[in-house]
Amino acid sequence: MLEKIDLGVTIDKETYRLEKERLTLRLGELQRTLHDMGIPVLMLFEGWDAAGKGTLINELLMPMDPRTFRVHNFKKQESEDEIFRPFLWRYWTKTPEKGQIAIFNRSYYSDLVYRKSLDALNLRGLMNQANEFEQTLSDDGMIIFKFFIHISKKEQKKRFTKLLENDATSWRVTPRDKKENKHYDKLYEKVNRGLEQTDNDCAPWIIIEGEQKDYALIKVLSVLEKRLEKAIEDVKTATEIELKPLIHEGDKPFQSKILDGIVLDQTISEEDYQAEIKDCQKKLRLLQYELYRERIPLIVGFEGWDAGGKGGCIKRLTRNLDPRGYTVYPTASPSDIERKHHYLWRFWRDIPKNGHLGVWDRTWYGRVMVEPIEGFCTQAEFDRSYREINEFEKQLADWGAIVMKFWLQIDQDEQLRRFTGREENPDKEWKITDEDWRNRDKWGVYKIAVDEMLLKTSTVHAPWIIVEAQNKYFARIKVLKETIAAVETRLNK
Repeated sequence: MLEKIDLGVTIDKETYRLEKERLTLRLGELQRTLHDMGIPVLMLFEGWDAAGKGTLINELLMPMDPRTFRVHNFKKQESEDEIFRPFLWRYWTKTPEKGQIAIFNRSYYSDLVYRKSLDALNLRGLMNQANEFEQTLSDDGMIIFKFFIHISKKEQKKRFTKLLENDATSWRVTPRDKKENKHYDKLYEKVNRGLEQTDNDCAPWIIIEGEQKDYALIKVLSVLEKRLEKAIEDVKTATEIELKPLIHEGDKPFQSKILDGIVLDQTISEEDYQAEIKDCQKKLRLLQYELYRERIPLIVGFEGWDAGGKGGCIKRLTRNLDPRGYTVYPTASPSDIERKHHYLWRFWRDIPKNGHLGVWDRTWYGRVMVEPIEGFCTQAEFDRSYREINEFEKQLADWGAIVMKFWLQIDQDEQLRRFTGREENPDKEWKITDEDWRNRDKWGVYKIAVDEMLLKTSTVHAPWIIVEAQNKYFARIKVLKETIAAVETRLNK
């Protein structure tokens, strides 16, 4: 891409003055419209050191309302907290909410270009993750701009020299910057290849000729004007979609019926349970320390029918663990802030550090069960959810996490017995709600959704484990033993 760029382009002072005045006023108007329409915008500024990224960002922000944008400066060297999280964690958590603008000064692209420890295979994998990240956000309605500010090796050296000559600015030129200029030609090839591999329809790279700063600014502002105008017009003319239930009883009569094949008569005596549970919990405590020492993260998600025993299994799973090394996340309906983000945002936000355990009581699978049944998502959102979830879990696995997903299976008679028992027990009646009874009436619809979910999202790197939960003792022991087996398998590799 870069080899075709003419860095000698310029703009005269009068044209610059007139265009800057017009464009800054127009961008202020567009920003207010974006905010009112709830359209999120993500801008990435990349480029050579001393190319002028900071100056461009400052000029861009002058006419904007500071209440509706955030600038995030990402250093080449990650913090310890970021190093211990997945590659995209620090970027997912900074994505803007609807109606807001986020500006990344450097991004995941710099991570890929400057990270020396990556071999070709891992680099390709992370490039794919970056493309998946952008596609997921774009599908959700985010407008993504990626600017690469390009200058020549000679121009970069000239700017470094000027900075070094002034005591007030010499600190800005680091040994790493000098090294970049020295090896510019070699790095150029890596940069150019990376731009080509991450240039896509939803988030194309815009190369900005940065040798004349006036020209660079006007080009950035002009690109923003045209694309934002089109995005706003597309939203205005889009047909409003009425949210409605997407799954109904009787849908997919020839669907694979996974749950029908589960035998629920497995039991264990209370005496055997008490003996086994203590052994399992002791073993898991020791394995927890091994996970921490080896810096292996463990992600455990629980799904299942209401009253299926998720809480009881989680309580026994974590009872003997070191509380400094695990967190349990109960997933409720999204808050107002969470609704303004992509549905995966709140789960990315809570990903534990490597060596730690994260347990979710209900998970991101609400998007393919509750939401399509209750009419909380569109058909397009539902259709792409399986791909998005599989990509999310694959990214966690590629990071090094053990990803476990338990579905707790009971039959309708057992659920009724547990519901009734809760209503009759003053200590447990808080566990039963009108919504539980309402969901029970939709058992057949939920079964269709669950069968499809299990089929489409049980993968090599994140398989579903179906737990026969009719007998609570059996379910708890199975969860513990499956977790122990998964951890031991990883540690023995």
